[in-house]
Amino acid sequence: MPRNTKGYGAPRKPGEAAKSLGRIVKMLRGFYPKLLPVTLICILFSAATSSIPAVFMQKVITDIQTYAPTGDWESAKAVIVPKVAFLIVLYVLALISMTLWQQLVAIMTQGFLNKMRCTLFDKMQNLPIRYFDTHQHGDIMSHYTNDIDALRQMLSQALPSLVQAGSVVVFVFCIMLFYSFWLTLIVVIGIVTMTAVSRKLGGGSAKYFIRQQQAVGKTEGFVQEMMTGQKVVQVFCHEQKSQKDFDEINEQLCEDSYRAHAYANALAPIIMNLGNLLYVLLATVGGAFVVIGVKNVSFSGLPLGVSILVPFLNMAKQFTGNLNQVTQQLNAIVMAVAGAERIFELMDQEPEADNGYVTMVNVTEAPDGTITESKEITHKWAWKHPHTADGSITYTPLQGDVTLDCVDFAYEEGKPVLHDVTVFAKPGQKIAFVGATGAGKTTITNLINRFYDIADGKIRYDGININKIKKSDLRRSLGIVLQETNLFTGTVMDNIRYGRLNASDEECIAAAKLSGADDFITRLPEGYDTMLTGNGANLSQGQRQLIAIARAAVADPPVMILDEATSSIDTRTEAIVQRGMDALMKNRTVFVIAHRLSTVRNADVIMVLDHGRIIERGSHDALLEKKGTYYQLYTGAFELD
Repeated sequence: MPRNTKGYGAPRKPGEAAKSLGRIVKMLRGFYPKLLPVTLICILFSAATSSIPAVFMQKVITDIQTYAPTGDWESAKAVIVPKVAFLIVLYVLALISMTLWQQLVAIMTQGFLNKMRCTLFDKMQNLPIRYFDTHQHGDIMSHYTNDIDALRQMLSQALPSLVQAGSVVVFVFCIMLFYSFWLTLIVVIGIVTMTAVSRKLGGGSAKYFIRQQQAVGKTEGFVQEMMTGQKVVQVFCHEQKSQKDFDEINEQLCEDSYRAHAYANALAPIIMNLGNLLYVLLATVGGAFVVIGVKNVSFSGLPLGVSILVPFLNMAKQFTGNLNQVTQQLNAIVMAVAGAERIFELMDQEPEADNGYVTMVNVTEAPDGTITESKEITHKWAWKHPHTADGSITYTPLQGDVTLDCVDFAYEEGKPVLHDVTVFAKPGQKIAFVGATGAGKTTITNLINRFYDIADGKIRYDGININKIKKSDLRRSLGIVLQETNLFTGTVMDNIRYGRLNASDEECIAAAKLSGADDFITRLPEGYDTMLTGNGANLSQGQRQLIAIARAAVADPPVMILDEATSSIDTRTEAIVQRGMDALMKNRTVFVIAHRLSTVRNADVIMVLDHGRIIERGSHDALLEKKGTYYQLYTGAFELD
């Protein structure tokens, strides 16, 4: 199926970044309704205390100007010392406040990321198989790594610093306006110029930071694919081709990252130097105002003099410095918001729809045939079917009667894969599908599992439309062994028990013996306690497949799906596995997909597919007598490619 490349360099909708940032803040408020306001109060208090020294400086200079001509230093000391002491106490409180909000930010950041990862993973578990078929797995992984890390930097550093620096800017501006309107007007003119530059450079930075996040996801997706297929790459000597493809993707990442950081790195020194120019301009104009005797316009009512100009210059320096800090943090926020948009895009995906209400339950059966639901494990199952019309509940024994009636299906609209497929699988029957690659064999089993929903027709399980059966219960009733084996990090016993988590050790060992896996497992260094890693890389392909078959056996389902289950096993091992498979398939409905026609000779019904249609059906002997497509496949006139 085609991969989805949507999002790489795709244009963003207006207001999308603000919406994502607002969503993050809303989630923070929801997760931490008490800690968040306490943290904000601490940050604001810390910002306010860093703005107050200029006020104290103005008052101290005024006191010195008052007492210096008289030489009454005792009186000056009596006035100045309490102010300095108060300022020291304020700084101590500010230090405590800063330490507290930093600790609270750390708690909220890690807690938020923990909840985000859990939410993201839970969401991923509920996504349809179609999503994973159409998205690079490495790109999905980058949500948990690169995008989450960008959020961490924003929550732990950028946002708190932005709030603090922004608060200082507001506090200092108000104090400057309180002391002198004319000097504040000069600052405002300078800030307008700085803002124009910030908007020009910041806009370019934001655009490329978003592209950088998308390029990182694409790069990680490519690397993950190459790691998975490294053997294939080396077998076909495609190392240079892979390197060339990676270089192209990596070059795009480098270009986007360079442009993003070029804009960002140019912004800070430009703003800083504009701030220095503003400081010089303010000192020159302010000094001239003092010398000329320009009347001060202010809320303070104080005349424009040294006691106003000196602290005002310090406030202007503090103002522009914190404004520069604000612009620096905006880059981290832009990058984090780009990552958040990607995360929210996954979180907003429609979950796998499941409107089923028929469930699979344990039952007991009385001698008269009456079925009763049981809370105990009885290994006898039935479909619990509530009827909304009259409120009654019926129990249908789970037998494994599967019917596909005139089924049509297409992965993509307008490109049908199955046409008018009809299959009748009675309990205990073995149904085999054969045909060339792409004929639709695996698609049929995907539809029985409801990994995809059909376009037309009906699929019934024990006479019940499978759309009425809850997907989790439907899939629990089906055992499946795939050609591509997936083993998980854990012991051999853990991997067998994956088929039924409440299975005992004895049941797992019995399943291994049934599949023929017990012989090689007992010869492993630690037997069933042998640790498997890297998808069972320390086992042969055949051994991995035997464990997968044992995993299906321990689930003890009434219906088995074997999708090329023995294709990766050598002839000698196949004979061992086939004996176990025959025992496993006894009294079960079995769907077999096979390239090796020797493995389906004993099937009750063999169906030959060609381009999504069933062109022949019958037993092995009956199909040979027809001397049609199956006969030609079996005798080698045609090849299964």
